[in-house]
Amino acid sequence: MDMHSIAWWPIVTLLVIATVVDLYSRRIPNWLVLPFLAAGVIVTTATHGVKGLGQSLAGIALAVAVTGVLCWLRGMGMGDLKLCAAVGGWIGPAQMGTALVATGLAGGLLALAWAACHGSLSASLDGSSDLVSGFWTRGIRPHPRLVLDNPSARTMPYAPAIAIGTIFSFFTN
Repeated sequence: MDMHSIAWWPIVTLLVIATVVDLYSRRIPNWLVLPFLAAGVIVTTATHGVKGLGQSLAGIALAVAVTGVLCWLRGMGMGDLKLCAAVGGWIGPAQMGTALVATGLAGGLLALAWAACHGSLSASLDGSSDLVSGFWTRGIRPHPRLVLDNPSARTMPYAPAIAIGTIFSFFTN
């Protein structure tokens, strides 16, 4: 049995719980993701030895590198970063790369739907263009207004996008 099939049910279970918790509380708790991250490293190492340990750590590193930039820009929460890292510990860097790309696409589509449902589509599109164009003038720095810690910023739970992207990655690898 390969790691791909071993990881399926634990990851789906984690993603369903994280999505429900994130939608309800707008947080992804450490008690959920940190044991899962450790379990991914342990199971992958037990299944594939030192090579599995390397793949697990590389999956975690890729997830942290990509989502860490978004956290540094204050556009993503640390719970989302830890959720991605936990998934990366189970699936390794190749599949994690696919999951991150699919997560970004799913996140964009969900953000459009979220904004449309909350009557803020025009403002969200304006904010997105301001954010992207601001990178040319300000450099790669957090936007003064479009950050998670701004009470007036429109935010959405991101665990559903992570779930969609990760599940998609199982069908492409």
